[in-house]
Amino acid sequence: MSAPESFSTVARRLFHHAWPVLVAQVLSIGMMVADTLIAGAYGTADLAAVAVGGGLYVSVVMLLVGILQAVAPTIAHHYGAGRMAEIGPTLQQGFWLAAMLALPGTLMLAQPGMLLELARVPAEVAEKAADYMMATAIGLPAVLLYRTFYAFNNAVGRPRVLMTISFVTTTIHVPLAWALTHGHLGFAPLGGAGCGLSTAIVCWLALLCGLAYLVRNPAYQRYRIFTAWQPPRLQALGALLRLGVPMGFSTFIEITSFTLIALFVARLGAQAVAGHRIVANLAALIYMLPLSMSIATLVLVGQAAGAGDWARARATIRVALLITAGLAGGIGLLLWLARQPVIALSSADEGVRAVALGLIVFICVYQLFDAVQTVASHALRGYKITFAPMLLHTLCFWGVGLGCGYWLSFHAPWRVAAPSVAGFWEAGVLATLLASLLFGALLRQVTRRLGRAAA
Repeated sequence: MSAPESFSTVARRLFHHAWPVLVAQVLSIGMMVADTLIAGAYGTADLAAVAVGGGLYVSVVMLLVGILQAVAPTIAHHYGAGRMAEIGPTLQQGFWLAAMLALPGTLMLAQPGMLLELARVPAEVAEKAADYMMATAIGLPAVLLYRTFYAFNNAVGRPRVLMTISFVTTTIHVPLAWALTHGHLGFAPLGGAGCGLSTAIVCWLALLCGLAYLVRNPAYQRYRIFTAWQPPRLQALGALLRLGVPMGFSTFIEITSFTLIALFVARLGAQAVAGHRIVANLAALIYMLPLSMSIATLVLVGQAAGAGDWARARATIRVALLITAGLAGGIGLLLWLARQPVIALSSADEGVRAVALGLIVFICVYQLFDAVQTVASHALRGYKITFAPMLLHTLCFWGVGLGCGYWLSFHAPWRVAAPSVAGFWEAGVLATLLASLLFGALLRQVTRRLGRAAA
């Protein structure tokens, strides 16, 4: 058991791990923001198609990537306990699991017709959204394999390469998506599907960069990742799935509580969907800060738990919650002050701008609650506790966020005559508030129980 560490020592450790993850995450979400701007410049129908198709794409990807996140706490525990010989085989099984998940994921993206019909997406938007999703399906296997590499690098405390690869892919994606969408550089104009095709191309590029780094960097030689390759092992795959399926479902629930709003409000017209997409992109961009701190928290708590150092784990959680909540609140205030010019950059359509300006206040309000629940849920993952958090996510984000949001948008007495997407965002604030309270209570119970067991 280590001696108690100061606030500044723990904060430095968190920031050292979090800032490269933050840059990588911001660059990644920046590609989505760029897609919104590029598709919006091409036409409102294409922007709505990218909103609908992108929402479905992100939902599928985050469900599968969430399952693969089991690699991070598993390897972090090995790393903290000094079990270096177990790290390479765990990563190999993670790659096998990614390859297995790629087939059903690709089929889901390539055949979105039933979902688009159920959502009653207008025909023009549905056709363009299907084209966008077909293009992104090409890159899904690369996404899953790369995110396994991503989880591994975080777990062993080497996140800076992720920042570099994200910079390369974003730098290539933006001009390529513009050219494919608008028909520049000799390409035929593909509309919103051009953004999807560019996404697929740079996903394969990211995977190639990651594999090259694994092979060539001498720091990874002690893990024997490629020199002692193992076939799929049912026991190891089962352990990853038991840990990862609840994580994947939690991530899927949290993501879809916002991305599926685009499907539910598609009946309100392209302007409502496009306005929601703009604000959702801003929310996703801001979310990268608490997410990066949460990923750092997961890894550092996992390493401390692997070493049996429960005091270090508790200190990490406490400092992460304080810093992340403070930063998220400050960003929410700055966004509110700059809301007019920020929305003006996103669309030339006055109707779309009006919808977005009406929604942006909700981002500013829920940032604090979302930061708390995100850090708390990732800290629990660092302890390898995932099933109870999945149940809480289901209650908060589907029960309150989507269920209550649907009622507030379409069936509340004051909105029956004039449905509005604002109801979903009102429910989103309530959902994150409830989640912050429940996850905080669960995390407090877990840390106390582990502290008593170690005493």
